[in-house]
Amino acid sequence: MSDKRANSEVLFRLANQSLSYGGQQGRQRVLDDISLCIRRGEKVALLGPSGAGKSSLLNLLHRQQPQSSALQPQGGGLVDLLSVYHNIFIGGLDRVGTLAALWNLLRPLSAQRRAITELAQVLGLEDKLWQSVDRLSGGQRQRVAIGRALFRQQPVYLGDEPVSSLDPLQAQALLTHVLKQHETAVVSLHNRQLALEHFDRIVVLREGRLCCDCPPGELSAGQLDEYYRQESSPIAEQSAPTNEGWVIRTS
Repeated sequence: MSDKRANSEVLFRLANQSLSYGGQQGRQRVLDDISLCIRRGEKVALLGPSGAGKSSLLNLLHRQQPQSSALQPQGGGLVDLLSVYHNIFIGGLDRVGTLAALWNLLRPLSAQRRAITELAQVLGLEDKLWQSVDRLSGGQRQRVAIGRALFRQQPVYLGDEPVSSLDPLQAQALLTHVLKQHETAVVSLHNRQLALEHFDRIVVLREGRLCCDCPPGELSAGQLDEYYRQESSPIAEQSAPTNEGWVIRTS
Protein backbone atom coordinates (compact mmCIF):
# COMPACT_ATOMS: atom_id res chain seq x y z
CA MET A 1 0.00 0.00 0.00
CA SER A 2 1.36 3.45 -0.88
CA ASP A 3 2.29 5.86 1.93
CA LYS A 4 -0.46 8.21 0.75
CA ARG A 5 -3.13 5.51 1.00
CA ALA A 6 -1.73 4.15 4.26
CA ASN A 7 -2.17 7.58 5.82
CA SER A 8 -5.65 8.18 4.40
CA GLU A 9 -8.81 8.17 6.49
CA VAL A 10 -10.38 4.85 7.43
CA LEU A 11 -13.98 4.83 6.18
CA PHE A 12 -14.98 1.27 7.07
CA ARG A 13 -13.63 -0.98 9.79
CA LEU A 14 -14.81 -4.44 10.80
CA ALA A 15 -13.00 -6.23 13.63
CA ASN A 16 -13.67 -9.96 14.10
CA GLN A 17 -17.26 -9.33 13.11
CA SER A 18 -19.83 -12.04 12.50
CA LEU A 19 -23.40 -11.78 11.29
CA SER A 20 -26.28 -14.21 11.70
CA TYR A 21 -29.98 -14.09 10.95
CA GLY A 22 -33.04 -16.00 12.01
CA GLY A 23 -34.49 -16.99 15.34
CA GLN A 24 -32.97 -19.15 18.06
CA GLN A 25 -34.18 -22.35 16.41
CA GLY A 26 -32.99 -21.55 12.90
CA ARG A 27 -30.15 -19.05 13.22
CA GLN A 28 -27.78 -19.08 10.26
CA ARG A 29 -24.31 -17.54 10.05
CA VAL A 30 -23.71 -15.43 6.91
CA LEU A 31 -20.47 -13.66 7.91
CA ASP A 32 -17.89 -15.30 10.13
CA ASP A 33 -15.11 -13.44 11.99
CA ILE A 34 -14.54 -10.74 9.36
CA SER A 35 -11.74 -8.22 9.93
CA LEU A 36 -11.56 -5.60 7.19
CA CYS A 37 -10.38 -2.01 6.87
CA ILE A 38 -11.20 0.18 3.84
CA ARG A 39 -9.62 3.61 3.49
CA ARG A 40 -10.70 6.71 1.61
CA GLY A 41 -9.70 6.48 -2.05
CA GLU A 42 -9.59 2.70 -2.31
CA LYS A 43 -11.38 0.84 -5.11
CA VAL A 44 -12.15 -2.63 -3.78
CA ALA A 45 -13.56 -5.56 -5.78
CA LEU A 46 -15.53 -8.04 -3.67
CA LEU A 47 -15.47 -11.55 -5.15
CA GLY A 48 -16.70 -14.99 -4.19
CA PRO A 49 -19.25 -17.62 -5.23
CA SER A 50 -22.96 -17.10 -4.78
CA GLY A 51 -23.90 -17.39 -1.14
CA ALA A 52 -20.44 -16.35 0.08
CA GLY A 53 -21.77 -13.32 1.99
CA LYS A 54 -20.95 -10.49 -0.41
CA SER A 55 -24.36 -8.80 -0.26
CA SER A 56 -24.44 -9.12 3.50
CA LEU A 57 -21.00 -7.52 3.78
CA LEU A 58 -22.01 -4.61 1.54
CA ASN A 59 -25.11 -3.98 3.66
CA LEU A 60 -22.97 -4.07 6.81
CA LEU A 61 -20.59 -1.49 5.31
CA HIS A 62 -23.52 0.70 4.28
CA ARG A 63 -24.76 0.80 7.87
CA GLN A 64 -21.45 2.42 8.84
CA GLN A 65 -21.64 5.23 6.27
CA PRO A 66 -25.28 5.60 5.13
CA GLN A 67 -25.18 9.36 4.55
CA SER A 68 -22.02 9.41 2.43
CA SER A 69 -22.67 6.24 0.41
CA ALA A 70 -24.58 5.43 -2.75
CA LEU A 71 -25.79 1.84 -2.43
CA GLN A 72 -26.84 -0.05 -5.55
CA PRO A 73 -28.43 -3.30 -4.33
CA GLN A 74 -28.40 -6.41 -6.45
CA GLY A 75 -32.12 -6.23 -7.18
CA GLY A 76 -31.91 -2.58 -8.18
CA GLY A 77 -34.54 -1.39 -5.71
CA LEU A 78 -36.49 0.40 -8.45
CA VAL A 79 -40.11 1.57 -8.20
CA ASP A 80 -41.74 -0.22 -11.13
CA LEU A 81 -44.62 2.18 -11.72
CA LEU A 82 -42.40 5.27 -11.81
CA SER A 83 -40.55 6.48 -14.89
CA VAL A 84 -36.83 6.21 -15.54
CA TYR A 85 -36.59 9.93 -14.74
CA HIS A 86 -38.32 9.62 -11.37
CA ASN A 87 -36.37 6.50 -10.36
CA ILE A 88 -33.09 8.32 -11.01
CA PHE A 89 -34.43 11.43 -9.23
CA ILE A 90 -34.99 9.35 -6.08
CA GLY A 91 -31.20 9.24 -5.72
CA GLY A 92 -31.17 13.01 -5.13
CA LEU A 93 -34.09 13.29 -2.70
CA ASP A 94 -31.77 14.36 0.11
CA ARG A 95 -30.86 17.50 -1.84
CA VAL A 96 -34.41 18.81 -2.31
CA GLY A 97 -37.16 19.64 0.15
CA THR A 98 -40.34 17.64 0.58
CA LEU A 99 -42.53 20.11 -1.31
CA ALA A 100 -40.09 20.26 -4.22
CA ALA A 101 -39.95 16.46 -4.37
CA LEU A 102 -43.76 16.24 -4.46
CA TRP A 103 -43.97 18.94 -7.12
CA ASN A 104 -41.37 17.07 -9.18
CA LEU A 105 -43.79 14.14 -9.46
CA LEU A 106 -46.20 16.36 -11.37
CA ARG A 107 -43.88 18.78 -13.12
CA PRO A 108 -40.16 17.90 -13.25
CA LEU A 109 -37.93 20.59 -11.80
CA SER A 110 -35.94 22.29 -14.56
CA ALA A 111 -32.48 21.91 -13.01
CA GLN A 112 -33.11 18.28 -12.07
CA ARG A 113 -34.54 17.55 -15.50
CA ARG A 114 -31.43 18.90 -17.23
CA ALA A 115 -29.08 16.95 -14.97
CA ILE A 116 -31.00 13.68 -15.30
CA THR A 117 -31.35 14.08 -19.07
CA GLU A 118 -27.57 14.43 -19.35
CA LEU A 119 -27.09 11.40 -17.12
CA ALA A 120 -29.58 9.38 -19.19
CA GLN A 121 -27.49 10.13 -22.29
CA VAL A 122 -24.40 8.70 -20.59
CA LEU A 123 -26.43 5.61 -19.68
CA GLY A 124 -27.94 5.23 -23.15
CA LEU A 125 -31.44 5.75 -21.76
CA GLU A 126 -32.36 9.13 -23.24
CA ASP A 127 -35.18 7.59 -25.32
CA LYS A 128 -36.58 5.75 -22.26
CA LEU A 129 -36.63 8.68 -19.83
CA TRP A 130 -40.41 8.88 -19.47
CA GLN A 131 -41.18 5.15 -19.63
CA SER A 132 -42.06 3.28 -16.46
CA VAL A 133 -39.27 0.93 -15.52
CA ASP A 134 -41.56 -2.11 -15.52
CA ARG A 135 -41.43 -1.89 -19.34
CA LEU A 136 -37.63 -2.10 -19.51
CA SER A 137 -35.29 -5.01 -20.08
CA GLY A 138 -33.04 -6.32 -17.32
CA GLY A 139 -30.03 -4.46 -18.69
CA GLN A 140 -31.97 -1.21 -19.00
CA ARG A 141 -33.24 -1.52 -15.43
CA GLN A 142 -29.70 -2.06 -14.23
CA ARG A 143 -28.60 1.13 -16.01
CA VAL A 144 -31.43 3.02 -14.26
CA ALA A 145 -30.16 1.72 -10.91
CA ILE A 146 -26.65 2.91 -11.83
CA GLY A 147 -28.13 6.31 -12.70
CA ARG A 148 -29.89 6.56 -9.35
CA ALA A 149 -26.64 5.75 -7.52
CA LEU A 150 -24.74 8.34 -9.57
CA PHE A 151 -27.43 10.96 -8.91
CA ARG A 152 -26.89 10.55 -5.18
CA GLN A 153 -23.58 12.33 -5.77
CA GLN A 154 -21.86 10.78 -2.77
CA PRO A 155 -18.13 10.05 -2.39
CA VAL A 156 -18.62 6.34 -1.64
CA TYR A 157 -20.17 3.78 -4.01
CA LEU A 158 -21.30 0.35 -2.79
CA GLY A 159 -22.43 -1.78 -5.73
CA ASP A 160 -23.82 -5.31 -5.63
CA GLU A 161 -23.31 -6.89 -9.06
CA PRO A 162 -24.00 -3.49 -10.71
CA VAL A 163 -23.18 -4.50 -14.31
CA SER A 164 -24.09 -8.21 -14.36
CA SER A 165 -26.94 -7.75 -16.86
CA LEU A 166 -24.96 -5.60 -19.31
CA ASP A 167 -23.03 -6.70 -22.39
CA PRO A 168 -19.23 -6.73 -21.96
CA LEU A 169 -18.61 -3.37 -23.68
CA GLN A 170 -21.35 -1.60 -21.71
CA ALA A 171 -20.14 -3.21 -18.49
CA GLN A 172 -16.58 -2.00 -19.07
CA ALA A 173 -17.65 1.54 -19.99
CA LEU A 174 -20.18 2.07 -17.20
CA LEU A 175 -18.05 0.47 -14.49
CA THR A 176 -15.19 2.78 -15.52
CA HIS A 177 -17.52 5.77 -15.37
CA VAL A 178 -18.94 4.83 -11.96
CA LEU A 179 -15.47 4.37 -10.47
CA LYS A 180 -14.34 7.76 -11.81
CA GLN A 181 -17.36 9.47 -10.25
CA HIS A 182 -16.71 8.10 -6.75
CA GLU A 183 -13.69 8.63 -4.56
CA THR A 184 -14.08 5.25 -2.84
CA ALA A 185 -15.84 2.11 -4.06
CA VAL A 186 -16.57 -1.42 -2.89
CA VAL A 187 -18.14 -3.47 -5.67
CA SER A 188 -19.33 -7.06 -5.66
CA LEU A 189 -18.60 -8.82 -8.97
CA HIS A 190 -18.57 -12.26 -10.54
CA ASN A 191 -16.53 -11.10 -13.55
CA ARG A 192 -12.99 -11.74 -12.36
CA GLN A 193 -11.39 -9.95 -15.32
CA LEU A 194 -13.23 -6.71 -14.52
CA ALA A 195 -11.96 -7.02 -10.96
CA LEU A 196 -8.36 -7.47 -12.06
CA GLU A 197 -8.48 -4.60 -14.57
CA HIS A 198 -10.39 -1.88 -12.70
CA PHE A 199 -9.64 -2.22 -8.97
CA ASP A 200 -6.60 -1.69 -6.78
CA ARG A 201 -7.60 -4.29 -4.18
CA ILE A 202 -9.40 -7.62 -4.32
CA VAL A 203 -11.24 -9.18 -1.38
CA VAL A 204 -12.56 -12.74 -1.74
CA LEU A 205 -15.21 -14.33 0.49
CA ARG A 206 -16.09 -18.00 0.82
CA GLU A 207 -18.78 -19.36 3.14
CA GLY A 208 -18.92 -16.04 4.96
CA ARG A 209 -15.17 -15.96 5.64
CA LEU A 210 -12.53 -13.65 4.22
CA CYS A 211 -10.03 -15.85 2.40
CA CYS A 212 -8.07 -13.38 0.26
CA ASP A 213 -7.25 -9.66 0.50
CA CYS A 214 -4.49 -8.41 -1.80
CA PRO A 215 -3.64 -6.18 -4.80
CA PRO A 216 -4.74 -7.52 -8.23
CA GLY A 217 -1.10 -7.79 -9.32
CA GLU A 218 -0.68 -10.69 -6.92
CA LEU A 219 -3.51 -12.70 -8.50
CA SER A 220 -4.41 -14.16 -11.87
CA ALA A 221 -7.82 -15.02 -13.29
CA GLY A 222 -6.91 -18.69 -12.87
CA GLN A 223 -6.10 -18.25 -9.20
CA LEU A 224 -9.40 -16.47 -8.65
CA ASP A 225 -11.21 -19.29 -10.44
CA GLU A 226 -9.92 -21.70 -7.79
CA TYR A 227 -12.00 -19.92 -5.14
CA TYR A 228 -15.09 -20.71 -7.21
CA ARG A 229 -14.20 -24.32 -8.00
CA GLN A 230 -13.58 -25.58 -4.49
CA GLU A 231 -16.50 -27.55 -3.12
CA SER A 232 -18.36 -25.96 -0.24
CA SER A 233 -21.65 -25.75 1.56
CA PRO A 234 -22.63 -22.18 0.75
CA ILE A 235 -24.09 -20.06 3.51
CA ALA A 236 -27.40 -18.53 2.44
CA GLU A 237 -26.95 -14.87 1.55
CA GLN A 238 -29.54 -12.18 2.10
CA SER A 239 -29.21 -9.46 -0.55
CA ALA A 240 -31.33 -6.96 1.36
CA PRO A 241 -31.53 -8.01 5.00
CA THR A 242 -33.67 -6.22 7.49
CA ASN A 243 -32.71 -5.53 11.08
CA GLU A 244 -35.28 -7.97 12.43
CA GLY A 245 -33.76 -11.28 13.41
CA TRP A 246 -30.16 -10.26 12.71
CA VAL A 247 -27.44 -10.81 15.30
CA ILE A 248 -24.12 -9.00 14.98
CA ARG A 249 -21.12 -10.24 16.93
CA THR A 250 -17.95 -8.16 17.12
CA SER A 251 -15.79 -10.33 19.34
